[in-house]
Amino acid sequence: MAIKDDQSSHFLPAIGAKDAPLRDPHLQTATAVAESLGVNSAQGLGEAEVARRRELTGENRLAERPRRPGWLRFLDQFRSLLILILLGAAVLAGVVGDLKDTIVILIVLLINAVIGFVQENRAERSLEALRDMLVPTARVRRDGSVRVVGAVELVPGDLVLLEAGDRVPADGRFLVAESVEIDESALTGESQPVAKDTLPVGAAPGEKVPLADRTGMGYMNTALTRGRAELVVTATGAQTEVGAIAELLASGEEPKSPLQVQLDSLGKRIALIGGIAIAIYVTIALVRGEPLGELALTAVALAVATVPEGLPAVLALTLALGVGRMARRGAIVKRLASVETLGSATVICSDKTGTLTLNQMTARALVFAGQRMRIDGEGYSPTGSIIAETAGQRTGDAGRLLEPFVLCSDAVLASPGAGGRAGIVGDPTEGALVVAAVKAGIDAPTLRAAHPRVAELPFDSARKFMVTAHEEDGRIRVYLKGAPDVLLARSTALLTAEGVRDLDAAGRDQLASEVTALASRGLRVLAAATTLMDDLPAAGDPSNADALEHRLTGLTLLGLVGIADPPRPQAKDAIALAHRAGVSVKMITGDHRDTAAAIARELGIRGEVVTGAELDRMTPEELSERVESIGVFARVAPEHKVAIVGALTALGHVTAMTGDGVNDAAALRAAHMGVAMGITGTEVTKEAGDMILTDDDFATIVASVHEGRSIYDNVVKFVRFQLSTNIGAILSFLGATVAGLPAPLTAIQVLWVNIIMDGPPAMALGVDPARPGLMDEPPRRATDRILDRTRLLRMLRAGAVMAVGTLSVLTLAEGAYGAAVASTMAFTTFVLFQFFNALNARAERQTVFTRHLFTNRWLWISFAAVLVLQVLAVQLAPLQGIFDTTSLSATQWLICLAVASCVLVVEETIKLAHRAGRSAETTAGRGCWCGEG
Repeated sequence: MAIKDDQSSHFLPAIGAKDAPLRDPHLQTATAVAESLGVNSAQGLGEAEVARRRELTGENRLAERPRRPGWLRFLDQFRSLLILILLGAAVLAGVVGDLKDTIVILIVLLINAVIGFVQENRAERSLEALRDMLVPTARVRRDGSVRVVGAVELVPGDLVLLEAGDRVPADGRFLVAESVEIDESALTGESQPVAKDTLPVGAAPGEKVPLADRTGMGYMNTALTRGRAELVVTATGAQTEVGAIAELLASGEEPKSPLQVQLDSLGKRIALIGGIAIAIYVTIALVRGEPLGELALTAVALAVATVPEGLPAVLALTLALGVGRMARRGAIVKRLASVETLGSATVICSDKTGTLTLNQMTARALVFAGQRMRIDGEGYSPTGSIIAETAGQRTGDAGRLLEPFVLCSDAVLASPGAGGRAGIVGDPTEGALVVAAVKAGIDAPTLRAAHPRVAELPFDSARKFMVTAHEEDGRIRVYLKGAPDVLLARSTALLTAEGVRDLDAAGRDQLASEVTALASRGLRVLAAATTLMDDLPAAGDPSNADALEHRLTGLTLLGLVGIADPPRPQAKDAIALAHRAGVSVKMITGDHRDTAAAIARELGIRGEVVTGAELDRMTPEELSERVESIGVFARVAPEHKVAIVGALTALGHVTAMTGDGVNDAAALRAAHMGVAMGITGTEVTKEAGDMILTDDDFATIVASVHEGRSIYDNVVKFVRFQLSTNIGAILSFLGATVAGLPAPLTAIQVLWVNIIMDGPPAMALGVDPARPGLMDEPPRRATDRILDRTRLLRMLRAGAVMAVGTLSVLTLAEGAYGAAVASTMAFTTFVLFQFFNALNARAERQTVFTRHLFTNRWLWISFAAVLVLQVLAVQLAPLQGIFDTTSLSATQWLICLAVASCVLVVEETIKLAHRAGRSAETTAGRGCWCGEG
């Protein structure tokens, strides 16, 4: 379609300023719309014109909800119940005349608010950085060439090229719509995709046409479910239909993850226990006749000690920083809850092409007219040649096979990028075919210009082939490119060295053996076929695609091409690591059975090879019985992926499923962890996935599992650390009350412990390097609670040791050094307990004393900082009045340190006993085995 190229100043009134967009493009012909926007459909806009228009219209983005001002977010830090309790305590202290406590509590609240504000900002920035990585792109035609640009850069008049699975990046009028269907449910509420064409909508003057009836239009944020289209942008940003209702579509806050909900519930239970402890203390204190002011302040201190107020902030920041690290490694996790799923994944179902392999397709072999040829050269570089495998064969004839492959493809060679490497725009497989044609001396753009398409059927994963139609001597020449078995079933003739011959049973067997021979070499095999027609189904008929497909019989098979996609070098090691971690890896591919089996053997994927046809013959029960023993699923359709996920889920597996095509979206949603391809994946798939791979590399998935396990492991560490500290404080206060001892810590001292322990050490545990052997352990069960019975018992044990140690120091030091020194030693001992408590939290089962002990420099820096602060609080005269402390001698410091180390000694002794017990069981088992032998 030729459209007048006019980019003069009349463009301004055509699209107008932001208050005057192009009116009713759905009522106009495609040609008229393009002319009014001043664009040539063969060339597109020039970059200078694009820049000028963007100055007028702004970026193609929806209005974002304004960010809550910083001062309001800072005030939000004072909205929790605990803070209100502490403010009440500050007022109460002032009323009873203790201005010192009032001032200190207010200062502590201010410090706590600052820490919370900073942590919240860091988490928010990390999540914003992830959102920035998810900016969609669009393929556009500018200055006569196809390029990929950010969707935000589009302007009215841009020509956008769309394929099945792409998200429409702006409102526009279709110039080309081949078998196009679009999911417009987000705008219209209709669940079924809508068929699109290039015709204007017939309507009476002034009649408003419903959005769902505008079949010649595509709208922002809708998605192509099938077909191929070219669209001229008519409106961007706020001027789009979605922009008009952007406020209604604005997303709310991300819901809490199951882990966050679990910890919130746990925190409330601990707070309830603290409430009971406070009630017991208040009752006993009232019976003893303690002053109400002192009683109130001690009750508040106990309340502070029981509520793990720092837990949500540390959890949110740890998760945010963790997914930030994953993003830098090539895996963008869209939801924090997905981190939990990663840590418990038991099966990874991976596409082959581009994920387990490099997706740098290279055509290696041709089978044409009874001849076998090989193609040299690598990747998308056009340097190379076609070589006959047998002397005397004419390689020049290869062009007769490669021309149909080029005409039945959309990929184009791109100019060399950085480093001079050649590339393609479009499907990698089609790119390999175009490169092979160049090696045969074919100029793809010239060939396509000489044989323009008059109709086409884009590739569809259900039909497994693509069709293009071209005029030839008054008739219609149709070319097909696709799966050999599918095209062979539709063919009745074969091109041989002697010309076209009928395809008999022997010929079919010969072709099948050629396919098997190529596939056994690990090559992906495609076939080309052709036929002549007198006419095509009527243009504009919504059923013309089905009508054309039904007429594609009696074909002439032209030949075969074998395409190599070598395995990624790191994929084999990643699969071995996954197996070691107890994670099964299954390959899912549309390739021939033998091709898939050859690649699987090379990569080390174990198990049976099953085809989609065999899956169709299985009942769900039979699939569930066999799915664990299957390693490769070949020749599968997208619906098979959903069945595979269902079978694995029924067996209790936590499954990660990869996908790139629009039809993979259902499987990604069905899987526990949908993994979308960032390079080859469609926008629909990226939206459906929980994680997006920016490099499409399988090794990144396994690295993400490792990172997910590490993040979860770190969450367990700081939760154990913080909650055992809270339990220790509760037991210390409760034990002192029952034993008739004075409170072991003042309200200010408890606040001090909360600040210095809920801050740097807890955060340092949240970013702890992955411990050795993490990927040698089986996956965590998805039903496991973060704090199971065993961990709760460890926490209670640690808390009891801290309570006994603190109260022992308080009691014994009072007789030896006096009440003031005893109180300071108890305070210092409780603080030092947390150093050893943190080390315990890092090593749940193994001994602390390994090379891993010094890998977390932030933890040791935080220890040093806390120790300096504690020394100042104890030894510095101005601070002694604030914290009710007195100076300690070196001996007294050593006593506190020795007692504090007991929590580590007790845990290490228990772990040593467990290891000895396991060793004895192993030895006994071996002895029994030898005796039986």
